[in-house]
Amino acid sequence: MADAAVIAYRQWRLERRMFWRNPTAAFFSFILPLLFLFLFGAIFSSDQKTLNVIVPGILGMSVMSTTFNALAMNITFLREEGVLKRIHGTPMPPASYLAGVAANAVSNAAVQVVIVVLAGRLFFGIGWPKDALELAVFAVAGVGTLAALGVAFSHVIPNFDAAPAYTNIVFLPVIFISGVFYDVDRAPQFLTDVAQVLPLTHIIDGLSAALVTGAPLSDHIGDLAVTAAWGAFGAFFAVRGFSWESRRS
Repeated sequence: MADAAVIAYRQWRLERRMFWRNPTAAFFSFILPLLFLFLFGAIFSSDQKTLNVIVPGILGMSVMSTTFNALAMNITFLREEGVLKRIHGTPMPPASYLAGVAANAVSNAAVQVVIVVLAGRLFFGIGWPKDALELAVFAVAGVGTLAALGVAFSHVIPNFDAAPAYTNIVFLPVIFISGVFYDVDRAPQFLTDVAQVLPLTHIIDGLSAALVTGAPLSDHIGDLAVTAAWGAFGAFFAVRGFSWESRRS
């Protein structure tokens, strides 16, 4: 067990080096969400109520981008290029390799949380988190759930060329329906009903409570339960549908 953990840590370090050597990946992971944040911040600079909605929303979007999108595309690439098959045939424990890959996505999400929290404090009048524990709970729950869903979703992507289209057909509607850029409670009823089914809506609600309103965690147990249910769903299908083999082999 200890050896497997050490190997996973080394794989994580390798993944981090590879990530930072790819400027495009770094841009879309960190800079693009900040551009959204500053764009909407400039538009609504005189409307603190709207900023209070947008900052937690952008944080939720960033977490989804660095976990769901990143893992769905990365796992598809590794599978279809035969990397997973080759890793499966080496002495490296497969779980250690996958743990390193997943930990890389989690690390990116953690950096995003720090960046958006600092930006909210320094530029958008949000202040420091009202409840650090609640922020940590919903950040961890959101990262875990969306990462599991990303791995599960990779099983339905036929090849890497199709991966951006497949992920965006989920990502783009979800961020708009879930209230990243507006208060979802003000949306038409049918959109509100759909939003309440999606995990990102509940993750954003928890993040908003931690960052803006200060509502206690006990008031958002329902949001946490829905998030956890989606996490269990994602984990089940992530494991059940996992394949080391390329579909073209």
